[in-house]
Amino acid sequence: MSQIETAADEAVTLTSELIRIDTTNTGDPETLVGERAAAEYVAEKLTEVGYEISYVESGGRDRHNVIARLPGADPSRGALLVHGHLDVVPADPAEWSVHPFSGAIQDGYVWGRGAVDMKDVVGMTLALARHYKREGIVPPRDLVFAFLADEEAGGKFGAQWLVENRPELFEGVTEAVSEVGGFSITLKDDVRAYVIETAEKGIRWMKLRVRGTAGHGSMIHRDNAVTKLSEAVARLGNHRFPLVLTDSVREFLAGVTEITGWDFPEDDIDGAVAKLGNISRMIGATLRDTANPTMLTAGYKSNVIPSVAEAAVDCRILPGRIEAFDRELEEILGPDIEKEWLELPPVETTFDGALVDAMTASVLAEDPGARTLPYMLSGGTDAKSFQSLGIRNFGFAPLKLPADLDFSGLFHGVDERVPVEALKFGTRVLDRFFRAS
Repeated sequence: MSQIETAADEAVTLTSELIRIDTTNTGDPETLVGERAAAEYVAEKLTEVGYEISYVESGGRDRHNVIARLPGADPSRGALLVHGHLDVVPADPAEWSVHPFSGAIQDGYVWGRGAVDMKDVVGMTLALARHYKREGIVPPRDLVFAFLADEEAGGKFGAQWLVENRPELFEGVTEAVSEVGGFSITLKDDVRAYVIETAEKGIRWMKLRVRGTAGHGSMIHRDNAVTKLSEAVARLGNHRFPLVLTDSVREFLAGVTEITGWDFPEDDIDGAVAKLGNISRMIGATLRDTANPTMLTAGYKSNVIPSVAEAAVDCRILPGRIEAFDRELEEILGPDIEKEWLELPPVETTFDGALVDAMTASVLAEDPGARTLPYMLSGGTDAKSFQSLGIRNFGFAPLKLPADLDFSGLFHGVDERVPVEALKFGTRVLDRFFRAS
């Protein structure tokens, strides 16, 4: 067995072992588990092969980050940051076919919460970092490996904290790669395209609050906070924001047209995007802003009208649309709705340059005849924090996926899993990429 195949096998093992460490991040520090244990696991795997690491506690309760640098052949070149987060969203074992923190390897998959978001990428990256150190492999430029806390709650104790408090750890970094890009989608006639993330919508996690007059539920009330909030939330949830085709989306659709011959007319673009199958949910969400109500909170007893009602809304905003979004928001909600939010900015770069060429060449070396296309992620990653350091960000975590696998549905979904062979494929592609970048 070749050395890289040994590293690919180790990537599978590491992914499974990482999944077994429950790193659930609810956003509530009181319910946090496991991030410290996962960071200690990664730190041990790196120091075992000779890395000097920065093990950084970032505040809060057991929030830990691990950063290691592998010197490259040309220290004058800008370094490449390879980052991944160790936390995961919650999972209810009762809903799963296997226990979500079993890390089970069965039926050709590694199963569990984090299998695609994103302990698979951490496993591949960690396997290659160990492989390079063991074998004395020197990449063309410095590689900075960062294993981070708290991404699922916005990175306050992870990437954001490090950027604000320990920017020297990323000195010299000019480009970065991380999750939710580089995976394959199967188009017409079994042609695979590997989509590389070049843009992300902005995030605004918003809390709406309405105040009214408290009173007895049996009486007539014209100032009911629950009623006023419900009406505002319904207006917002039913609102359809305007179609906006950004450069990254236009380039993706043009690439699909070139491969398949399908047209994407703007007067029926939603119907045309539906042809893309499982990925249509993700691409469709990048055609316009979205504002999805997710939580409602009000009252404490069925016969008491509360004085305050609150709602949580997950807003995702296209690059360049912040001001227009705010204007529409005011028109929809009106003046009586209090608003507060956590906002993370959009990310956008172009699909060109030596790094993109290296990504494409690395994919094609393992899957000849495939294509690479840029796309916009409807969600968000830690790239939102790293761009403030002037770093150019991409999503490139290559996986060769079965045509019938609903990959986008696995993110935060039930029975999250990643194909074993996709992990091995991704490890080989990343090895070529790191050596060529």
